[in-house]
Amino acid sequence: MGKNNSLIHVAFIMDGNGRWAKKRGLPRHMGHKAGCDRVTDIYEECLAQDIKVMSLYAFSTENWNRPKDEINHLFRYLEIFFKKEISRMIKDGAQIRVSGDITKLPLKTQKVVNEAVEQTKDGKNFIFNICLNYGGKAELVRAMKLFAKDVQDGKMNIDDINELNFENYLYTKGLPPVDLLVRTSGEQRTSNYMPWQLAYAEFAFPMTPWPDFTKEEFRNVIDEYYHRDRRFGEIKDE
Repeated sequence: MGKNNSLIHVAFIMDGNGRWAKKRGLPRHMGHKAGCDRVTDIYEECLAQDIKVMSLYAFSTENWNRPKDEINHLFRYLEIFFKKEISRMIKDGAQIRVSGDITKLPLKTQKVVNEAVEQTKDGKNFIFNICLNYGGKAELVRAMKLFAKDVQDGKMNIDDINELNFENYLYTKGLPPVDLLVRTSGEQRTSNYMPWQLAYAEFAFPMTPWPDFTKEEFRNVIDEYYHRDRRFGEIKDE
């Protein structure tokens, strides 16, 4: 195992759903359906590996530019996923959290998501953080506005801000930083995902599209992670 290689928080960019569907002659939304089904397998493997937090880039602020029909199907599959998995998540002691502004989502989707959050709020064993209508730049701007409001209201002074308490204004307040980012389908960029939280994360870019990303391949990624040397800015031992 490499130095400092605990694995607590894994973030996923679930890329390749549309291309997976197109390759099979299917409409793009069927790729998202297959992608939702894959989430369950990777969730189970996170539990098996004693990972404590998984974050999923489910819908970005830029995804609104996609065809309306595809967006509607994506939200429908999201609703089905939560209704299907909520009982087992409660049993597992998982807590569902949401990062992003879900007020822009369809009312039915908001209701399903908010109910899932409420039903799992006492979960202590695992955090399932789903990023919906999320953008990293938007999150940072929101955090700065919230801090400015606290200064304006006399709750904080401008000199009080530092890296530690700034995190209290992020959607991910209270969560550990990301240790490992996994983006499937071979694209090698973060696409406005968690710029603050990824500061010292290790990155993995498997070529496999998300619907085909198996537990076994995830285990291979984890094994590679454990052989890396995370230094966090320190000088490597000679």
